[in-house]
Amino acid sequence: MTEKSGPRHKGFYILPNLLTTASMFIGFMGILWAIEGRFELTALAILAACVFDGLDGKIARLTNSTSDFGIQFDSLADLVSFGVCPALMIFLWQTHAFDQVGLAVAFLFMACGALRLARFNLQTKNLPKKFFLGMPIPAAACTLATFVLFSSYLPPNISPVIFAKVTLALTFILSLLMISKVKYASFKEVEMIRLHPFSSTVTAIMIFVLVASEPKFILFLFFITYVFSGLIYTYLYLPLRRPANLREPKRSSHNN
Repeated sequence: MTEKSGPRHKGFYILPNLLTTASMFIGFMGILWAIEGRFELTALAILAACVFDGLDGKIARLTNSTSDFGIQFDSLADLVSFGVCPALMIFLWQTHAFDQVGLAVAFLFMACGALRLARFNLQTKNLPKKFFLGMPIPAAACTLATFVLFSSYLPPNISPVIFAKVTLALTFILSLLMISKVKYASFKEVEMIRLHPFSSTVTAIMIFVLVASEPKFILFLFFITYVFSGLIYTYLYLPLRRPANLREPKRSSHNN
């Protein structure tokens, strides 16, 4: 008798889909708050949606209830929460100052997010779990969300034009990173946690205390570090790991 693959109870299929629905609902609320000009609430909604988005995948794997339907539904929810919501937020918050250019960059973020999700769905079974190819759309959205929260630390006399240009440039860069071939850590490897459970627990507690002390600053620092980590790993670290015979072009053995 062969053991059937799948969850022990069919009701387990509902759990991850409910979490995905919750993520999409929070993203929808974020859109409404952005229209009302409550940008900090929109930023918090994006972060909350990211938490639910992470939980639905974990629950699906733990209950062995992953499905093709769940993958597609999750991507559609991600496009709402991490594509439409941050694009609208960033346009109404800052980039509207550049008229058509600001609108184009905000749309570019949403469009690149959709392309990133489509590519991920096609390549998810062929890519190693350790890395993502291109910046994940939740990370890009959370970078913009934490940037909105971090802006409260900036001096009040900063030029609005300069700040709007920085926002425009950050949105444009994040858009390109989502469709790039830059490798970003997926944090799906749990081998380190299994080998060192106590140290991992202490580290998690320290991170929690650190974030709780200055959440707006620390969260933005974390996500902006994640942005640069992929670039450093792909364009600085990986080339150094290649064998010398692959880094240097082969010389011709023929005599002239």
